[in-house]
Amino acid sequence: MDRSMDSPVEIGLLLYPGVQMASVLGMTDFLLYADQAARGKRAGSEGAVLRITHWTLEAGPVPERVFDSSPTSSSEPAIVVIPPAMAPLGEDAAMDYAQWLQGLHAKGAKVASVCAGTFVLAATGLLSGRTVTTHWFFKDALQARLPDAFVDTDRLIIDDGEILTAGGIMAWTDLTLKLIGRLLGGPIMIQTARAFVVDPPGREQAYYSAFAPKLDHGDAAILKVQHWLQTTDTRETDLETMAAHAGLEKRTFLRRFQKATGLTSTDYVQRLRVGRAQELLQFTAQSLEQIAWKVGYADVGAFRKVFTRVVELSPSDYRKRFRAMS
Repeated sequence: MDRSMDSPVEIGLLLYPGVQMASVLGMTDFLLYADQAARGKRAGSEGAVLRITHWTLEAGPVPERVFDSSPTSSSEPAIVVIPPAMAPLGEDAAMDYAQWLQGLHAKGAKVASVCAGTFVLAATGLLSGRTVTTHWFFKDALQARLPDAFVDTDRLIIDDGEILTAGGIMAWTDLTLKLIGRLLGGPIMIQTARAFVVDPPGREQAYYSAFAPKLDHGDAAILKVQHWLQTTDTRETDLETMAAHAGLEKRTFLRRFQKATGLTSTDYVQRLRVGRAQELLQFTAQSLEQIAWKVGYADVGAFRKVFTRVVELSPSDYRKRFRAMS
């Protein structure tokens, strides 16, 4: 976006109960650095390009500014960001911010959230019918709160133009850099990323999430098969064997398995195998062929294809990225 106007773009960060202050301060630092970098490229002008403000509920019914990097006017934010928290805010508490956020959005402000911050945004009704993301750990809880939205926690950032949602708790780095790129251009975004030694946007949450099977569905026959698959390392996964273990006819088993777990039996087994492969890639020096065989694939090419589809990284790239974390 060409910032030829004199007035800076105001980016407001919402402080709410439980907000992760490290992210608030980190986003502020990123944005202030980008502002200074942009000023250095604007000949003949020393005025701020970005105005960073913090908003919180004080005595009144709507949030008020409690920090302002460039006090110039009483205008409202052009972009509001709801930073992450370690746990979602309850529905009643989230409603305290709904009207304010709705009003800003109606006037043209863009609204963004990170991780559990999406639960605050959910209270506004603005996410109805949209595809959104949050931390993969909160997927089911957010889906329950937003039954008419699609929660996709494989993705790190979902950008609908006027509404952006970001995934894991550290996704504030990606979101902030994305906003910097949109407002000030790619070179300033890359300069900011380099200055803080972080990767530019381009990651996906699927790299980091672990498969967490749904076990609270109440179907005892399907739960029996799920536990059996875990104890046998998914070695016997043909339909006939699984259906027999459940004590069900094959068509009935397929229907009940998908209803209980949200996945087909084939996809479920693949995700179990990929999860085991991720551990082996991180914590062992075994070859790709050895790992493929150990998790149930005789064909290493088929294993590589399934792994890449589920994780959105090839096995080799996954090992390069995460081996140092072990």
